Amino acid sequence: MLLDNIFDLAKFSADGRPFIYKNTYSISLLFDSSAIQSEMYLNEPDELLLGYTITMMGFLLFNDAPQKIAMIGLGGGSLVKYCYRHLPQSAIVVAENNPEVIALRKHFQIPQDDHRLQIVCMDGCQLVRDADNDYDVLLVDGFDRSGQPPQLCSQAFYDDCYQALAQGGMMVVNLLGNSSDTDLYLDRIQRSFGGAAIAVDARESGNRIVFACKGERLDTAEQNMLKKLKDLSPHQALMLRLTAQNIVQQRRIDKLATALA
Repeated sequence: MLLDNIFDLAKFSADGRPFIYKNTYSISLLFDSSAIQSEMYLNEPDELLLGYTITMMGFLLFNDAPQKIAMIGLGGGSLVKYCYRHLPQSAIVVAENNPEVIALRKHFQIPQDDHRLQIVCMDGCQLVRDADNDYDVLLVDGFDRSGQPPQLCSQAFYDDCYQALAQGGMMVVNLLGNSSDTDLYLDRIQRSFGGAAIAVDARESGNRIVFACKGERLDTAEQNMLKKLKDLSPHQALMLRLTAQNIVQQRRIDKLATALA
């Protein structure tokens, strides 16, 4: 459903079905009128607009050339489009369990499936459960009208995410920063990944982004991580500078807390 008048939003907020709001400059995906799920500039459809999506791309600070990327949650396809355009070596599979969301892909100029991109209508739990332990990056951004589905926050799910990754692979999870369950989910991630996880505040939003690694990539020395910015394209380096600083700062905080415990 495409809406051109903001006053039409209210009547589409009760049934929980995805709908689109469009203005002169952008197009947005919503489940109700209280929160934007995804947003796209009409004249820059492949760029990242919402701060949490920029922060999630922080995995480039650890692996700037992943071969296989899996995503849970399509939304308006911001992360899919960015990775498809800027990471040409990457094969991408996306699990989205809502066919009505997938049906809106043309509105957000999401590329058609090809040899690099596959968007499948399935539950993200099934995707990681069936994986062959070979994903270099797993992006978990699954939300519905009620927030984060319980099946995408369970201990079993995070255990399966760990198993789905190749050695050195990284999971990135978008969590609601103001949820009372966020610390619980972070504890579960820490347990599944043997403590190799770190949570940082997302740019310009109340979300928290968790980076969890199957291996030792998160142990990268601070100076090496900041140096990694210079290896990225100027566009990506500028985009991720704040994320890099936040990761470094949070690591220092976590190390101090561990030392004082």
